[in-house]
Amino acid sequence: MSKRNGTKKTVKPTNEKWRRLQRFLQSEDFAKTCGVFFLLFSLFLLFSMVSFFLKGGNTPNWCGGVGFWFARVLIESTFGIGALGFCFLSFLYGLRLLKREPLPFWKTIVSTFFWMTWLSCTVAYVDHLAKNVEMESLAGSVGYYVARWLYGAIKIGLPVILVFLAAAYLFLVHHVRMPSIKLPHTVEKKEPLPAAPLKVQTTTEPPVSKTNDCAVKGKTSLVAASSVSPVDVAVPPQASPAANGEPTPAQSAASAPSFDIDDEFSRINKRAQGKQEPSFTIIDKQEPALPAEHSAATEPVDEQPAKARHYGIDELYDPKLDLPHYEMPKTDILVDWERNNVKVTNEEMLVNKDKIVETLGNYGIGITNITASPGPTVTLYEVIPAPGIRISKIKSLEDDIALSLSALGIRIIAPIPGRGTVGIEVPNAKPQVVSMKTMLESTQFADNTKFELPIAFGKTIGGEPFVTDLAKMPHLLMAGATGTGKSVGLNAVITSLLYKKHPCELKFVMVDPKKVELSLYNRIERQYLAKLPDQDDGSETESIITDVKRVVRTLNSLCIEMDNRYDLLKRAGVRKIKEYNEKIIHRQLVVNENDPKAHHFMPYIVLVIDEFADLIMTAGKEVETPICRLAQLARAVGIHLIIATQRPTTNIITGTIKANFPARIAFRVTSAIDSRTILDTGGAQQLIGRGDMLISLSGSDILRCQCALVETEEIEQLANYVGNQEGFSDDKMFTLPEYLDENDAPNKDFDPKAKDEFFNDAARLVVTSQFGSTSLLQRKLQLGYNRAGRIIDQLEAAGIVGPYNGSKARDVLIKDEMELEERLQSL
Repeated sequence: MSKRNGTKKTVKPTNEKWRRLQRFLQSEDFAKTCGVFFLLFSLFLLFSMVSFFLKGGNTPNWCGGVGFWFARVLIESTFGIGALGFCFLSFLYGLRLLKREPLPFWKTIVSTFFWMTWLSCTVAYVDHLAKNVEMESLAGSVGYYVARWLYGAIKIGLPVILVFLAAAYLFLVHHVRMPSIKLPHTVEKKEPLPAAPLKVQTTTEPPVSKTNDCAVKGKTSLVAASSVSPVDVAVPPQASPAANGEPTPAQSAASAPSFDIDDEFSRINKRAQGKQEPSFTIIDKQEPALPAEHSAATEPVDEQPAKARHYGIDELYDPKLDLPHYEMPKTDILVDWERNNVKVTNEEMLVNKDKIVETLGNYGIGITNITASPGPTVTLYEVIPAPGIRISKIKSLEDDIALSLSALGIRIIAPIPGRGTVGIEVPNAKPQVVSMKTMLESTQFADNTKFELPIAFGKTIGGEPFVTDLAKMPHLLMAGATGTGKSVGLNAVITSLLYKKHPCELKFVMVDPKKVELSLYNRIERQYLAKLPDQDDGSETESIITDVKRVVRTLNSLCIEMDNRYDLLKRAGVRKIKEYNEKIIHRQLVVNENDPKAHHFMPYIVLVIDEFADLIMTAGKEVETPICRLAQLARAVGIHLIIATQRPTTNIITGTIKANFPARIAFRVTSAIDSRTILDTGGAQQLIGRGDMLISLSGSDILRCQCALVETEEIEQLANYVGNQEGFSDDKMFTLPEYLDENDAPNKDFDPKAKDEFFNDAARLVVTSQFGSTSLLQRKLQLGYNRAGRIIDQLEAAGIVGPYNGSKARDVLIKDEMELEERLQSL
């Protein structure tokens, strides 16, 4: 035991020292120490190499023998004069250890080694032409051997290769652009010099301050006064004029605002009494758009002839070869509505800021700082209240602030989640229009490869494009009053998907009870629309569903399609459609296009319902039940729902619908009750309409956004561009499975023994009124719903009324009472 205890006592201190050493090596102090070392080492290498070059490689060196050795090894054995890049790399790594990264680290390293090699090769080539022995050390071993090998291979083409590599690297990596070349005949118009800063001066008898009875004598300059800061007079920062252009109207207004002299002296006296005004900052987060020629279509156009349908076992499966010549639409067919936009001026934001501060000050609420973030429709003023101010007190002043600003739609966010500020959203005097073309050309949408079904909704308050993924929502509920932009929002969603997904990857099922909103998309039937079950009989039924009876059948067909897809996912051993399609593409599953039950590539299916309220009122549970089933289960198999309604009431947007649609969009509504029905919170009643909307994704924070504008003419041009291309043939179109309900089954023979005692009375009532419905029998005969329904079925079996006709009454097959009496006697 003593030996064991002795060994433990000897081993434990060693382990403790090792842990201390590990903690020190992983500590921040050690990293900072190494960072300072590399900074000093970079200076040591710099002086050593400079001394080596100046003295021609002879001793002594400025940094002694060690410096001479480092310089000789790095210069002669590597990149010659390009070895100076090692000094820069050492300095950059030292800053990285000190948590200072002025440049992208890995990109800078690659660029540095490229230019070190290029400079070494260039010096070696010049040395070869000049035949100067003294320049051999400047080239280094790397440059000497690389240049020698290249010269032996291409000889006189070596300088061309060096210039081409340098230019290509500058253009592709460093994004250097050629300067614009102006034609000789163009004459530049000389612009007038910018006006001098405005100076407001008083006369020999200045006005008396409102808060102080002391008069200020003598001439006083408000701008030059030493006791007044720029914050006191609230002068906006002057934008520097453009080099070759006139100042914009916003810059002109911001450069020379008008001030009230009495108000300025009032602020000076407040400052003297210790009542300092809150600081005011304007934040502009406008996202620059890509060039106009940049297309939102990410897939390159395949101009080669179509490949064969049979592949080798080592080739990937390509589902797009069903339409090999299809070209994704270009943004040129859309209109840029943002060309005539007028940006909010600094003067307008300063006026709103002063009114907000004054209104809050009247109620004893102090403000320490205000930040303004201008957006396309509204400007967000972030307020930091003084210590001791209750947030609920600011929230209760929503109507008072709206009255002082004389604006519609003031919305207060108290507080802004994660910001520690109170937000006040004030509509701009001249709202801007967000163009769908700008959204599709933005980097957030055009270069996005992470989203399966990307949707570009519009721009946020900060002016940033808002792009999200429908596959992660996974379903979307849109609601708002009539004329607030709901239909435009639907068109924005559909347009985004048409610009991003190939027809082989996406299918739409569109329901339009109003018959006019989605009719423009009939042109893309053979490319993007799914073939419905009732189109298999060769009828001329349109793919846009407008009849309620067809809606019920289509929804149940989608449920059958969902079940079939789950069976395929189960057989493939995967959980999501993305994993299943990856197995199809990598040929891990056997594809048989002739067998509908065999494995095949699954396109995403998006169900779009324009007016959900009309379906609920006419069909009720027959529509709500399959929709809820799809919303609960269809996400994993790539079926997503988009439902829009203009009646956000509790009998339309029920609790079951809300539970299955976590992603919701609210346009302007008439009351706070409707806003709570959509978003479970108020705020939508404060919107200003015309595309202004609130977005709630999966129960997260609510975001205010301005919807992108897509006019009817743009939709027509887009539909014509897609529809004029080659489409799927009848046997290649994506077809939903067939569904037959009990109403479609043939009627059984009439059973006289099961005839209800009210059968004859019901038959006479139906024939007399020429109206066959269950509700009529309930009212006139005072029957329950189930008994009246059974009597209607018996009347149908007897040939008195026709089959089920959806929301309409059944057709009465017997036209007079004499014929009815004959039929009753025969029964």
